[in-house]
Amino acid sequence: MEISDLFLQSSSSVALLGALVVLLLVYLVSSSIFSSQEYGKEPPGPRPLPVLGNLLQLDLKRPYNTLLELSKKYGSVFTVYFGPKKVVVLAGYKTVKEALVNHAEEFGDRDPMQIMHDSTQGNGVIWSNGDSWKEMRRFALTNLRDFGMGKKACEDKIIEECDYLIEVFKKFKGEAFDTTQPINYAVSNIICSIVYGSRFEYDDPAFTSLVDRTNRNIQLVGSPSVQVYNMFPLIGKWFADRKEFQKLNAANKKQNLQLFSRLKETLNPQMCRGLVDAFLVRKQNLEESGITNSHFHNENLTITVMNLFVAGTDTTAATLRWGLLLMAKYPKIQDQVQEELSRVIGSRQVQVEDRKNLPFTDAVIHETQRLANIIPMALPHKTSQDVVFQGHFIKKGTTVYPLLTSVLYDESEWERPHTFYPAHFLDKDGKFVTRDAFMPFSAGRRICIGESLARMELFVFFTTFLQHFRFSPAPGVSEDELDLTPRVGLTLSPSSHKLCAVSCI
Repeated sequence: MEISDLFLQSSSSVALLGALVVLLLVYLVSSSIFSSQEYGKEPPGPRPLPVLGNLLQLDLKRPYNTLLELSKKYGSVFTVYFGPKKVVVLAGYKTVKEALVNHAEEFGDRDPMQIMHDSTQGNGVIWSNGDSWKEMRRFALTNLRDFGMGKKACEDKIIEECDYLIEVFKKFKGEAFDTTQPINYAVSNIICSIVYGSRFEYDDPAFTSLVDRTNRNIQLVGSPSVQVYNMFPLIGKWFADRKEFQKLNAANKKQNLQLFSRLKETLNPQMCRGLVDAFLVRKQNLEESGITNSHFHNENLTITVMNLFVAGTDTTAATLRWGLLLMAKYPKIQDQVQEELSRVIGSRQVQVEDRKNLPFTDAVIHETQRLANIIPMALPHKTSQDVVFQGHFIKKGTTVYPLLTSVLYDESEWERPHTFYPAHFLDKDGKFVTRDAFMPFSAGRRICIGESLARMELFVFFTTFLQHFRFSPAPGVSEDELDLTPRVGLTLSPSSHKLCAVSCI
């Protein structure tokens, strides 16, 4: 081959390559213009680094704080990269409501974090999607109601559990103690009575270990190392926190299977004791009808029950602990609650129907929920289809975080967003008022299915506590020194502390 021929071939190759580059640029520009014109621009956001995304900008202990700051710069709909994963964040009451309520279908899917996908495999009621999710949610909601949620029977269970818990508090004889385990056990017993059909004693090691492991796992899921694992599964699978989570989760699963086995042995289809019995009967009936591909299989039972156990324990128990901590920190507000309870109720047992006559107490409970900000980033959603939202194009399958902390602390909705201020829920005459931006249970298709149960528990437990005890800081700790910084976790519980509960009856 002549050098001139090689030169000519090389020139042709360069020309061809140049032409392809030009065509590619024309395609990209035209695609961009087409996208902008037909769909709108994608949400803005900080420039990501290759692979790492915006990881270096995130406070992995409290990522919701970083996202709140970014919303001030980039607006109420913006993009951020969790490692290589693109995420759209929704901030502020109006934006979050518009997405979750007005565009419920488009923003209604769940995007399970990697660690949750590992443990649930698309089963259960919290981290699932599609027909399985619809079936399990419908079943769970129906049976939660059938077995007492929102009814007098459930109220009676809560009142009974209050009696057990009050006796535990009394044993400390006014000395400082950590409220975490007693409150966790009491609240957990309510969901246990609905799901398993019975409560457990606070000294039952099988029960307490189940609750304690669940509480620990909530912390682990919010840890920085697990968040890094969610972003980079290949390099994060050896992290100690992830391995501990898996170990605890496997132990909880094994214990549930043992509980199911005992319930199955004594199953009476004509008299279901709880949700597990109802599931087993449904599964049995479907199998007898020759239906073998239903969503009522063992894995869905296990994960659904574990989902309900976590959801029915952690957030309500954490809110109650925040409530008592705030009463100890703000004794004048505690005085007002106790004065109202004494004046309206006296020494008799509080009933749910008393709520309408206890506006200040009700306001305190709501303000506790608002300020506690238990699930600051909600749980991750995912778009079910391409959507144009507030002029921004969001592609199908995009992870979306409705930033609930930006709703509960929205400066355009709350007079004193960062202060414990029960007057947020009172009118000028001292009557209770609802607030649209009060959204601790989220909204739309993925709203918490146990909202009515949680509201009943919070009211009955909190008012009963305040009827029986005066709460104050541990000796040597002033009210100002009580720390309201939450511990790190998927949900925001109070940091470790002790309180004194002095009997006042």
